[in-house]
Amino acid sequence: MAYEFITYQQDGRVVTITINRPEVLNAIHPPASAELTDAWHTFRNDDDAWVAILTGEGSRAFSAGNDLKYTSQHAGERNFGYPPSPGGLGGITADFECWKPMIAAVNGHALGGGLEMALACDIIICSDSARLGLPEPSVGLTAGAGGMHRLPRHIPLKLAMGYMLTARHMTPEEAYRLGLVNEVVPSDDVLPTARRWADEILRNAPLSVRATKESAMRGLDMSLIDAITHPFLQQRLSAVSEDRIEGPLAFAEKRAPAWKGR
Repeated sequence: MAYEFITYQQDGRVVTITINRPEVLNAIHPPASAELTDAWHTFRNDDDAWVAILTGEGSRAFSAGNDLKYTSQHAGERNFGYPPSPGGLGGITADFECWKPMIAAVNGHALGGGLEMALACDIIICSDSARLGLPEPSVGLTAGAGGMHRLPRHIPLKLAMGYMLTARHMTPEEAYRLGLVNEVVPSDDVLPTARRWADEILRNAPLSVRATKESAMRGLDMSLIDAITHPFLQQRLSAVSEDRIEGPLAFAEKRAPAWKGR
């Protein structure tokens, strides 16, 4: 698929997906969502891509969420000519399974669907000038791309309800204090910081990283003992991998491991 509303760049093992609609604060309309869906599937299926960074073009917004103006202009068109994506808004907010690490580089406001996409990632790096929130009730909508369910799973329930029911924005400092974001940095440092996190992840065995993500995420819906004893797929793949041999060998030889991802 040729991309018009996003860019897809790969540097080594790291893929950067950029929402490229700065004129509308990187809001997501169906064509952009379809491109993001394709990009995320490309990343997931590429054996040479190990970590992804999602960001928005410019410094004003990561994404303002659903493009309400586009929606109102095309209200009479069924799905606006695009089939609904099983992955939901942006391709990752609903039925999208990917055990590779995903980092949100929130370089500006992340509101509505913008925050929902960030919440669907594993790590969030946030600009100190950003604002985060789910303001959908203020325009007669709901955060239907997972926000109503993910936010209460990330921060205490009463605080999540307070933000959602009032449609209040959250400052980066509040988000960090509540454990919603991993790091707050100046705007110009957001993408380099996200890349630093990606590089730190790349020092580890990729199959071990994926096994850790799958076990942690799937285990949330299980009792502790069931999660500990469950034979997760990525854990089984990691246990019989070449990297399983390379790691201890590199440690014994006092050298950096050469991970193969197999």
